[in-house]
Amino acid sequence: MSEFFQSNADVIQRRWPLVAARLLAEDPSPLQADLVEGMGSTLSINGIQLTSRHDRTREAQVQAASLPDDSLVLHVYGTGLGDLQLELLQRPQLKQLHVHLLNGAVFALVLQLLDQQPWLNDPRIELHYAGDLAEICLPFFALPAELVLADDYNAKIRDRLISETHLTFNNREFDPQAADIVERLQASHALLQGDGDVAALFGSQPGRDVFVIATGPSLELHFERLQAIRAQAERPLFICVDTAYRPLLEHGIRPDIVVTIDQRISARHLPSADTAAITLAYMPMVDPQVLKHWQGPRHAAYSASPIYQAIRQQMPRGELYVGGSVIHPAVDLAVKMGAAQITLFGADFAFPGDKTHAGWGDGDLGPQLIAAKHWVLDGYGRRIKTQLNFRSYLCELERYIAGHPQVRFYNTSRAGAMIAGTAFAAQWTL
Repeated sequence: MSEFFQSNADVIQRRWPLVAARLLAEDPSPLQADLVEGMGSTLSINGIQLTSRHDRTREAQVQAASLPDDSLVLHVYGTGLGDLQLELLQRPQLKQLHVHLLNGAVFALVLQLLDQQPWLNDPRIELHYAGDLAEICLPFFALPAELVLADDYNAKIRDRLISETHLTFNNREFDPQAADIVERLQASHALLQGDGDVAALFGSQPGRDVFVIATGPSLELHFERLQAIRAQAERPLFICVDTAYRPLLEHGIRPDIVVTIDQRISARHLPSADTAAITLAYMPMVDPQVLKHWQGPRHAAYSASPIYQAIRQQMPRGELYVGGSVIHPAVDLAVKMGAAQITLFGADFAFPGDKTHAGWGDGDLGPQLIAAKHWVLDGYGRRIKTQLNFRSYLCELERYIAGHPQVRFYNTSRAGAMIAGTAFAAQWTL
C-alpha cells in the first residue's frame, strides 16, 4: 500500500503540488473499504461500489460513449479506479482531460491501493478538487458512485451535477403538445386577455428593499416581526410565494404581491376572500378558477418554457425566470421591479427541525419527511435532510444570484440550506 501511495503521490506532487498537499492531509481511515468480487473485482467504499465488479473496462467504454467524440476538452467528476480516464485518453484528438475530485479521502485511499500513474502521468490530465470552482464544466461525465460519496467540500458541485443530469427527465412533463397543458392554456385564454401584463410592474420600485417570502420551516421564526414591520408606513415590499400566502394570513400578515405558477395550486392555497388590495402575478398554467375568483389586480407572465411559445405569439406578456420552483419568479419579479436589496424568508431548501414547510402539515405540499433521503449543508456547515428537487431549486437560485451582482441578497436563517451569494441578515438570523 505504501509503495503504491508513494509512487502515485510523487506524480501528483510534481504536477499539482497544491492538490498533493491537500491529499496528504486527507484521512481515509473512517472509510469502510472492501474488495467486492464478481466476474472481476472492484473496491467498495461504505457499501458503494466504485465501479462494476464484473467488467470495469466495458463499463468505462459505455461511460465514455456518452461524451462527444470530437471534444478537445472533457471533464470527469470523481476518479473511480482510473478506468474512465484511461478510456478517454485513448482518443487522439483529446487535448485536455480535467479530473475533478468529489471526495478527497476516497481518492487518497485509492492511491494507497492501486497504481494510478498511467493516467496521472499523461500530460493532458489536469487534477482539481471539484469544489474549487463555483460551477460545473461541460461536457462532463460524473461517476455515479462518487456522486453518492461526495464530501462536504464538494457537495455544491455534486448538487449541480445531479441537477444537470436529471434535466431532461425533469422536463418531460412540459411537453407543449401534452393534452393537459393544451387544455389548461385554452381554459386560461379568456382571463389572460383581460388581465394585466407583469411587465407593467417592472421598474416600478427602483431601489426599494423587498422581502421575498417562501414556505420553508424557518419562516415560523419570523411571523411576529414580519407582522410588526407590515404595519409600518415605511417598509419593504412584501412578495410571497403561493404556498406562503395562507400561513402569512393566519398570522395577520398581508403581502403586497403573491406569485403563483403551478397548475396544482388551488383555492386551498390561495383563498380569494379579502384579496382586493393584493396583486397576483401568475402564469397561465394556474387553475383558472383560482384566477377568476382573485379580487385584486392580476398580472400574467410567461417563463422561457416551450409550453408558452405559441400563446406568447398571440398575447405577448413579460417573462419571469423559473428554475423549477415558484421562488425563482418571485425573486426575479423583485429584481425586475427594481429591488436594490432582497431579504429571503423561509428559503430553506431543506427540512430544518424535521419539518417540511411552515404552516402546513407533513406531506401537505409534497413528499413527507420520511421520504427525505438526501442532504445539503445548512448555514452552520452541518448536513441537513432534504430532497433532490429542493437541491436543484437551490442550485438555480444560486446561479440567478450570481448573475445579478447589482442586487444585495440576504438570508434570514442558518437553519436551512446555505445559499451561495447571500449574506446572513444579522437582525434576522437566529
